[in-house]
Amino acid sequence: MARWEFKLPDIGEGVAEGEIVAWLIKAGEVVKEDQPMVEVMTDKATVTIAAPRGGVVVQTNGKVGDVVQVHAVLVVFESEGATKANGGQNGSQEAKPSADGPAATAVGDIKEHLPGMGGASPRAAAPVASAAPASASGYYNDKPLATPATRRAARELGVDLRAVPPTGPQGRVTKTDVEAFLQSGAMAVTAAGAMPRPMAAAPTSPSSVAGREPVRIAPMPGAGDAGEERVPFAGMRRRIAARMAQSTQTAAHFTFVEECDVTALKALRARLKPMAEARGVKLTFLPFIVKAVVAALKKHPVLNSALDESTNELVYRKVFHIGIATSTDAGLMVPVVKHADRMSLVDIAREIERLGADAKAGKAKVDDLQGSTFTITSLGADGGLFATPIINFPEVGILGVHQMKQKPVVKDGAIVIGDVMLLSLSFDHRIVDGHVGAAFAYDIIRYLEQPDSLFLDMA
Repeated sequence: MARWEFKLPDIGEGVAEGEIVAWLIKAGEVVKEDQPMVEVMTDKATVTIAAPRGGVVVQTNGKVGDVVQVHAVLVVFESEGATKANGGQNGSQEAKPSADGPAATAVGDIKEHLPGMGGASPRAAAPVASAAPASASGYYNDKPLATPATRRAARELGVDLRAVPPTGPQGRVTKTDVEAFLQSGAMAVTAAGAMPRPMAAAPTSPSSVAGREPVRIAPMPGAGDAGEERVPFAGMRRRIAARMAQSTQTAAHFTFVEECDVTALKALRARLKPMAEARGVKLTFLPFIVKAVVAALKKHPVLNSALDESTNELVYRKVFHIGIATSTDAGLMVPVVKHADRMSLVDIAREIERLGADAKAGKAKVDDLQGSTFTITSLGADGGLFATPIINFPEVGILGVHQMKQKPVVKDGAIVIGDVMLLSLSFDHRIVDGHVGAAFAYDIIRYLEQPDSLFLDMA
């Protein structure tokens, strides 16, 4: 029996490494083709990788919490099939190119799901029925050439570009090829490399940002085994820690806090709430806040920008994708309301409800968790007086929404009871000057204190 190696495949554009979340096999186990082997977490999602063919597990490389590089050997197998396939020689899962065509690199079945959650995406890979000859892996090209528009179309249609017969110049897959592939009756498969590259990749550990040595915690003196418990700091929690460290150690944070009298907003919501419920939507204060933020971002475009340090360019985003920080059992996630400027109040409310429910149930798609240009974090009743939110890097600002309380306020020279909440905004002082941040904050406050103005020129 000969041995062959399974290497960590490319699991997304721009993804160079992944963290082992769980092993689903062990040494000595007989593994069947398509059997799930290991769960690996990338920057945004966790993927379950299945065996491309059967064999006996000789060894698994890496333990839970280890970060492994793409193309590193994950599993060593022993298989009679490998002997035949490699002419009696030990083989590798990543075959070398031959004169007959592209490399036959079967990467196995990759299924997306939320970090820390069970269950696979309904877009799991399915067999491809092709009418023309393909490589030994069943693919025409393991690294197909295609324009971004074609890749986006394939991703939306659930087509694996590797399985599409190319007709474009130099073997390029065209959008017409993708459409013809679907019309031919072939089954769609999920593209393993379909995740867009993030603008700034998060480090793999909290300490790697600063380049310092990891902190070592010595045992409690005299406490014995009962004095402490050690559990792996891995998975989603470690990713969150790394992102928070990256933000605080890169962006020059400063925070601006101010009161906002939302008495009029509360009355407006009370009037609109029954209408929203008639449309099957629960209307909270958050959709109003999203609209206020979008209106203020249009007046202060620098708050909708990001700094590309590799080119020393400030990138002004022309879209308004608002991240909504959401607490889940797996940790903090930021689902994104895409094109919030084009949406009505009810549409925003419906989308926030969908995104939040999917995130908490572990059903959020990768696309729902990336691409934000500005983020809102609201703790509702647990919001406290105020806080100093950490910027969702590489964004340049974040809005924190806190408890609403009844307080005495002065109106027309008289003291009355009003509904007041504090807003706290953190900014990256490298990009946002103090007076710009303050002006942005006061514009948000004005929109919330005079909510009718939100509907003058917005969808």
